[in-house]
Amino acid sequence: MDRLTSMAVFVKAVDLGSFAAAADALDLSAPMVGKHIRFLEDRLGVRLINRTTRRQSLSEFGRAYYERCRAVLAEAEAADALVTDQLSQPRGRLRMTMPALLGRRCVAPILLALARQYPALELDLSFSDRIVDFVEGGYDLAVRTGRLEDRAGMMARRIAHHHMVVCAAPSYVEMHGRPDRIEDLDRHQAILYSRPGWIHPWLFPREGKSPTEVTPPARLRLDDLDAIADAAAAGMGLAWLPSWLVRDHVRTGALVPLLADLPPYVFENYALWLRTPHLPLKTRLAVDALAAGLPALMT
Repeated sequence: MDRLTSMAVFVKAVDLGSFAAAADALDLSAPMVGKHIRFLEDRLGVRLINRTTRRQSLSEFGRAYYERCRAVLAEAEAADALVTDQLSQPRGRLRMTMPALLGRRCVAPILLALARQYPALELDLSFSDRIVDFVEGGYDLAVRTGRLEDRAGMMARRIAHHHMVVCAAPSYVEMHGRPDRIEDLDRHQAILYSRPGWIHPWLFPREGKSPTEVTPPARLRLDDLDAIADAAAAGMGLAWLPSWLVRDHVRTGALVPLLADLPPYVFENYALWLRTPHLPLKTRLAVDALAAGLPALMT
């Protein structure tokens, strides 16, 4: 008998609780299920299942062997799926969550190009700054920025990074001057990113220490980075914004970078997915595409 097939029959009999149920599920006769179990027991020289006329139960060794068989069968299925993936194109729905503005500006264009390349791939994209329940939301993939907290049961790959820029409109600098040091920020008006009950401080790295946190005086507190960039371009104050957002504003002269002599704070960007023996082709291609395309969009 084939050992892998016998392992699969053994696992099914344990999962379903009886030889008869395993026989029905596998389209085998009950005696054939018994033969597979005896083949394994004879080969191993131990009893896997204690059987009586009324019930069956795993032996102590059988319980340990059952867990190993499940792992072996999962790896075998993953290996088969890997071959299948290599011979096919990504297909089906890719459900993904990402920060709203970063997603619209940087992530979505890469995924749309991927969808154009593979017509059988479907995209279901959620743009939200709210941290969602990965399993409950049924997501295949997520993009996250900053420090990763609890990653139990998750896999993560760094796909890009971006730095933060203190900037202001030329008109603001002409009227209020240019800050040269972090301490100068207290003498300026800022436009801060905030949520109910929380204001994001500006971070400045320090070698070997935690970053310096600064919350400059502010008349404007907004919960949208695009709106902060627009307000800064209108001369309403200093802003601390990601490089990928201010790049075009700096290129057109609407904003000028400040404190350029200080090392900028860097945020890492990650792709996250549920830990699995085999990563589906659609997910793997999306992660690879983001890792290849995002860095050029975020510097």
